[in-house]
Amino acid sequence: MALKTFVKLNSISNLTDARYGAGMYVNLLGFDLNRGSENFISPETFKEITGWVSGVDLVGQFTYKSEPDILQVLREYPGITWVEFDRIDGLKVLAGSGYNLIYKIPLLEIRHIELEVADGMANAEIILHVTSDQQPLSLEDLETLAILSKNCKVILGSGITKDNILDLIENTGIYGISLSGGEETKPGLKDLNELADILEKLEIEE
Repeated sequence: MALKTFVKLNSISNLTDARYGAGMYVNLLGFDLNRGSENFISPETFKEITGWVSGVDLVGQFTYKSEPDILQVLREYPGITWVEFDRIDGLKVLAGSGYNLIYKIPLLEIRHIELEVADGMANAEIILHVTSDQQPLSLEDLETLAILSKNCKVILGSGITKDNILDLIENTGIYGISLSGGEETKPGLKDLNELADILEKLEIEE
């Protein structure tokens, strides 16, 4: 089985989400490595979760607010091959370090400078992860996504539902999407309905 587009699952905090994502052939499992964050994953928990999954790449998610020493932190998380950060200067420091890079930024911040941002991402081989507080996305948001997507790889992390996912991909040309997991009600038990509905729309019939 395969999916119609690139998929990243964010802030994995339990084995249920990790195994489900791997079983659905998502591309990336993201882990929040910001100490003090409510979704922070310790090295011990990370190893416990990732020891049960295979066939999927792992992402270390960082934010500048935690002032991370990214390379130092990553030494405690073997198997991570991708880094996501919300400051472009911090990402550029990692160029040549062997990690694949993702720049996370609100869509509002790059509106009207789409081509400038896209050129920078394409030249540095960085994937752009855009988010928005606006639900659903506005027509202007969709136009911005379409401009960006013509010039760099864009993954969308907002405004995605089972009803609009296929139209979003077709109409904007985005490279992929970013979805979030959630907390288990008890070990091994959680409601995966919303996540499953979206991913099932993306399944390629064999």
